[in-house]
Amino acid sequence: MIALALPAETGSDGGFVAPRPEDLHLPDLIPWGAAYGTGFGKQMLVVLLSAAIVAVFFLIASRRGKLVPGRLQFIGESAYGLVRNSIGKDIIGEKEFRPWVPLLTALFFFILVNNLMGSIPLFQLPSFSHVGSAYAMAGLVYLTWIILGLKRHGGGFFKLMLVPAGVPKVLLIVVVPLEIISNFFVRPLTHSMRLFATMLAGHMIIAICAAGTSFLFVHGDGLIKGLGALTLVGGVAMFLFEVFIQVLQAYVFTLLTAVYIQGSLVEEH
Repeated sequence: MIALALPAETGSDGGFVAPRPEDLHLPDLIPWGAAYGTGFGKQMLVVLLSAAIVAVFFLIASRRGKLVPGRLQFIGESAYGLVRNSIGKDIIGEKEFRPWVPLLTALFFFILVNNLMGSIPLFQLPSFSHVGSAYAMAGLVYLTWIILGLKRHGGGFFKLMLVPAGVPKVLLIVVVPLEIISNFFVRPLTHSMRLFATMLAGHMIIAICAAGTSFLFVHGDGLIKGLGALTLVGGVAMFLFEVFIQVLQAYVFTLLTAVYIQGSLVEEH
């Protein structure tokens, strides 16, 4: 587990020092622009590797389609069908969902693999624990939502977003500013922060459990070492729960993307 990469740290008084976010975000593998804190780091490697894994998997799974699918083709078709039917078709609707299935499928599995990287030994880093990655994904969805809405409704898209149907005109002076804040500022922010916060928080919890276990085993004696066994059990439980959250957050992010796309396509809100 993460304890292998996080040796027990002690403070000047010999007490436990909890790991910090910067302890999980390792130095750049190929540094450049050191004055700006940029470079090719582990997070970039995870992003590129995740994209390659998703692309290669679906290329291989669909390369030789058979009427009676083999194991890999069956897994690929089942994975595609999950996004197509439970997200695309159910949320966007029967008439409009087909053009958006590739985007939704790519989003779901790219985010899923990135998240699961946080649970794989040696990698142990969900790239969306960096807020910039989450902002980039939410920004892509945000631009898609805006461009699609303008393409479908023209300038009337903003009226649809800002003036809910059935609201008395006298209340628009209050409702319109709230809708501006909600739709054009809060929406992309919460879409990104939900993914970032859960990935960072889950990774930090596991790191603290692992570092605490290491500290108790190394520096404790007698009963204290026994408490280390309890923290190890708790860390394993949190690890399994984090895997569940990693899958869930990929689904939630893609589900909300489908909701936003559907919102750009409908005639009235």
